[in-house]
Amino acid sequence: MSRVQLAIVDYGMGNLYSVRRAFEHAAEGRCELVVTADPQQVRDADRVVLPGVGAIGDCMVELTRLGLREAVIEAATSKPFLGICLGMQALLEHSEESGGVAGLGLVPGQVLHFPRGDLDGVGRVLKVPHMGWSRVYQANPHPLWAGIKDGSWFYFVHSYYAVSGDRHAVVGEAEHGRRFAAALARGSCFAVQFHPEKSQAVGLQLYRNFVTWDGSWS
Repeated sequence: MSRVQLAIVDYGMGNLYSVRRAFEHAAEGRCELVVTADPQQVRDADRVVLPGVGAIGDCMVELTRLGLREAVIEAATSKPFLGICLGMQALLEHSEESGGVAGLGLVPGQVLHFPRGDLDGVGRVLKVPHMGWSRVYQANPHPLWAGIKDGSWFYFVHSYYAVSGDRHAVVGEAEHGRRFAAALARGSCFAVQFHPEKSQAVGLQLYRNFVTWDGSWS
């Protein structure tokens, strides 16, 4: 495989160092990695990663202010694209965080706050945010699940969760008092609520799969 350029979008709200380090390890020299806030570099890259930590309102403001909004939409609909955590939530139509914010609308669905008072299987009140390791169940097959066992443990940190009315788009699910979308896919776009860079071997495997994925899925 020829060396390709992978752009990690920098809009001031991602754990960019951890994501880049994990991709350096997973790519094994097959990618030229660039962390960038330049919309043209995002457009020119062969594959794009949108990470994110923080509030969706700030995320949408910064993407627009930096001129990245349209570049991200173009990338997510035309080339291998990976959204991570807040980068996944931004792809949906609407989030109730930050008083209610419109997302990029690339995947149908909503982002909701975990209710206070949800119980686990033995009657204990679940904490919000959902922080720690949870199993991810592969709701639909996808090339990025290659080499990853169904029910593998991934690391989560989030207070809001995604719900999509398009069952085909939900390719991974997890539970925290209720079932929620842990991974979404549409065309050449794949996105996860968990943090692969914090998920040890299975997270690195997902990154390896992304580096070699041609963006096809149906």
